[in-house]
Amino acid sequence: MRPDYNDETPIVMHVDLNSAFASIEQQARPMLRGRPVAIVNRRTEHTSIVTASYEAKALGVKVGMLFTEAARLAPGLIAIESEPEKYRFVYKKLTKILNSYSPNVTMKSIDEGVIDFHGVINCRPIEEIGLEIKQRLRDEVGRAMRCNIGIGPNRFLAKTAAGLHKPDGMDVIDHNNLRDVFAKLTLTDLTGIAEHNWARLHSVGIDTPLQFLDSDVVTLQKIVFKSIVGQHWYQRLRGWEVDDRVFDMKRVGRQYVLEDRDLTRTQIMQRLHHLCESAGSRMRSQNKVARGIYVYAKTPDHRYWHASKLTQLPFYSDKTIYSLAERLFIGAPDSIREIGVHCYGLSNDNDRQTSLFGDILVREHQLVDAIDEINRRYGERTLHSADTLRTGTFVKQKIPFGSTRFL
Repeated sequence: MRPDYNDETPIVMHVDLNSAFASIEQQARPMLRGRPVAIVNRRTEHTSIVTASYEAKALGVKVGMLFTEAARLAPGLIAIESEPEKYRFVYKKLTKILNSYSPNVTMKSIDEGVIDFHGVINCRPIEEIGLEIKQRLRDEVGRAMRCNIGIGPNRFLAKTAAGLHKPDGMDVIDHNNLRDVFAKLTLTDLTGIAEHNWARLHSVGIDTPLQFLDSDVVTLQKIVFKSIVGQHWYQRLRGWEVDDRVFDMKRVGRQYVLEDRDLTRTQIMQRLHHLCESAGSRMRSQNKVARGIYVYAKTPDHRYWHASKLTQLPFYSDKTIYSLAERLFIGAPDSIREIGVHCYGLSNDNDRQTSLFGDILVREHQLVDAIDEINRRYGERTLHSADTLRTGTFVKQKIPFGSTRFL
């Protein structure tokens, strides 16, 4: 073993649900078990696949593929429109299970989480706990649910281990087998090495994980990544923890592909209004205010239009967000297939009297807080603008990939 490898006993565990949304649907609907299933956000002819069951994957179905294309590969492929409430329910179940083993649990997405056992008094082998989590998932959620478990000295190697033998696998990576595992992988098998970083590494003759592992810190920092990111990779590959960080939210927004290319401008603006309400709710749930608004539109021929505005005072209400977005959207093209809005320049909402208009802002804040509380208690969009009364039929909540902030 090289002296710069982390040789501690691996006690970081990565738990990843297998084909989560498809498996949840198969659990909820027993007739789907053993059959090729694709989850889509909208049941239209040209919809894309969000995730697929292992039966579908075995026939060549991939995430992002058009359903029409996937159906040719997998005769009998069943399209199921996503139901985020189901997936949030399972997310909460999974979170509860993981939290019962350690106070240091980080949910990385709706279908995966990390348990850090550092500081936890535990007399059982960590692999035994992993097997117990698998059984609890079947007992407490359903027998169709399976997960991969990876164990390592840091988050990166634990996640790498979780991807080695899908579905339903469990693997450990430590200083003893690190090189053997890397010898069987490609660079793009490593989390964080996609096309851009692969090109960086390839340009200096690093074409395999073992070559990456054997690279010195100067090469990675000064030549490949040209920043401290290179040092982080040097440490990450060797089992040292550099990813135990929480990043502050930079922006929040929503986007929507229009369900019909022949919508009137009024109908498009109603859907933009809906997106503004959703973005505002998300922003306030994190106790944030914004100073910038950004809107965009994509045309059927793939042209991209956008506009933005930075305000003097922070804003937080749906009314203000839509008012700013509406003015900016005047310059949008006539023919549109996708729209989006983002609030940026976020800061903590900890000063409600920042100007001569402090009393007015406080009163508005109290009204917005009251509406948000009603929506939290009685369901999303219990109270909303009359202008968006019927848009919920079309602009549905998507599956929340990535961040779990809004779950």
